[in-house]
Amino acid sequence: MFANTWKAGVLGACALAASATVWADGFTLGSPTVGDGQRMAEQQVFNGFGCAGGNVSPALVWRNPPEGTQSYALTVYDPDAPTGSGWWHWVVVNLPAQTTGLAAGAGNPQGALPAGARQIGTDFGVPGYGGPCPPQGHGVHRYVFTVHALKTPHLDLPANATAALAGFMMRANSLGSASLTATYSR
Repeated sequence: MFANTWKAGVLGACALAASATVWADGFTLGSPTVGDGQRMAEQQVFNGFGCAGGNVSPALVWRNPPEGTQSYALTVYDPDAPTGSGWWHWVVVNLPAQTTGLAAGAGNPQGALPAGARQIGTDFGVPGYGGPCPPQGHGVHRYVFTVHALKTPHLDLPANATAALAGFMMRANSLGSASLTATYSR
């Protein structure tokens, strides 16, 4: 009995060490609210278009950005939306380099973003977080949360910048990115 317990403990410690190494070696994005590959909770679902969720942006945390990171941008994108071009659910730019995450609700009207950060208009027509709300019976949609490490302290975007323009500028200034993908269907 003791030998089996000891072996289980050693194997568990080895697995933990291996996962810590993976975590420490690369730029990662995680969330205590949204699990990678998991269904999003009703708290994050949009409130409108036939959905009645809480529309609260999830908490996010990132680690080990690339060297030289001067700011971050964050996007949430649904590549499965039946639009021909996907659907932008959230776009935040100019997050300061010392930012390591966002609290739940940061993308909501009364949410607290770091000083200097700016939300760009989404495909809902307004800036801020808009949760998942795929068409009824359309199957499982993927919601790709991506934090972009940028080589510039600020993206100079016009007041009416679109998610596509912000995306172009992010990619032009990218040092790397980290993503997690959640799902939702109705």
